[in-house]
Amino acid sequence: QVQLVESGGGLVQAGGSLRLSCAASGRTFSSYAMGWFRQAPGKEREFVAAFSRNGGNTYYTDSVKGRFTISRGNAKNTVYLQMNSLKPEDTAVYYCAARYSSSSYAIPAFSDDDYWGQGTQVTVSS
Repeated sequence: QVQLVESGGGLVQAGGSLRLSCAASGRTFSSYAMGWFRQAPGKEREFVAAFSRNGGNTYYTDSVKGRFTISRGNAKNTVYLQMNSLKPEDTAVYYCAARYSSSSYAIPAFSDDDYWGQGTQVTVSS
């Protein structure tokens, strides 16, 4: 059974940092692109960051560029999101996602049919 479990969320003041972790289990994820998404209250889920299957390509939404960094653990079954210079508008539930990718370099479009974690709450106070 495939599972993605996020951790590391919490309450932080504006300007602070958090590192989210996503532990994946149930299969080998070396053939999967991985990403982070978030959903704020009353808003739709939005893309935050992702990397390609080989980890060589990364992509970020404009609002987090220069502040957030997505990375993969050495075992390739852990994904991190380092979040610096946090802003109140970053407050949301953050979700990890995994999508099988036939391309080593492309970052696919994730969908509801992919593997998703249960989410971790990030709250940034002003």
